Amino acid sequence: MNNILNKLEEIIKLHAAEQIMSRYNHVAYSLKQDGSLVTEADSEMQKAMIVSLQKFWPEYVVLGEEMDEAEQQAKLDNDAAGIWILDPLDGTSNFASGIPVFSVSIALIIDSEVVLGLIYDPNRDETFSAIKGQGAWFNNQLLKSQTERELLNQCTAQIDFKRLTPEMRVCLSREHPYASQRNFGSGALDWCWLALGRCQINIHGGQKLWDYVAGQLILTEAGGFAKTFGGDKVFKKTLAPRSVMAAVNLSLFKQLQKYLTSMECRK
Repeated sequence: MNNILNKLEEIIKLHAAEQIMSRYNHVAYSLKQDGSLVTEADSEMQKAMIVSLQKFWPEYVVLGEEMDEAEQQAKLDNDAAGIWILDPLDGTSNFASGIPVFSVSIALIIDSEVVLGLIYDPNRDETFSAIKGQGAWFNNQLLKSQTERELLNQCTAQIDFKRLTPEMRVCLSREHPYASQRNFGSGALDWCWLALGRCQINIHGGQKLWDYVAGQLILTEAGGFAKTFGGDKVFKKTLAPRSVMAAVNLSLFKQLQKYLTSMECRK
């Protein structure tokens, strides 16, 4: 897996420079059926990555965010050897607006287990990666999630309010059980910045497979914790969105979980 990870990083950095950063600040976009943005960089990065992935690892299927849902489901249903889950440009709205917070995210699933994940931030040239059971790395240095903040009300929270229920939005806005709140616009980087301790908790009402699959492996291998609102593992081999509550360490996770499961506004 280490050899795969090293080659994968090389490929992603090459294609990100050619297909993403060469178009940054010179971008036109269109709208998908769900109202989200898509740019030429999204589609061209996906095409380039698929060519390279199939060249070096032809045994694995590739599922990309820019495929239609029927094709994505067909890929999930026919992944006997393994499947790459690729988000060629996570944070497209930021990219299209000139906001330097976006990334490339990829993970490898074998036998319904996420075995490898890599997220690359081309603006800061930061690479986050993990191999199941072997740990996580930040720019090739071992990554261990840690923070000096011990209480939930001391934390900086990553929250995507748009995907929470109205009751949860009201409750969190009124009670704000954290010190401050951010929404950076790249779900993949949220996981990485949580693992690095730049923020300490994360709350999300519904991430797609390509939004969370690499990041949740990186966080958990670094020592962080994440579950759905219902207390299940975040990863499930499905296209259905998954809710997320996550924290940089177990103590803060338990505080967050206790708050979210007991908050009066959700009852």
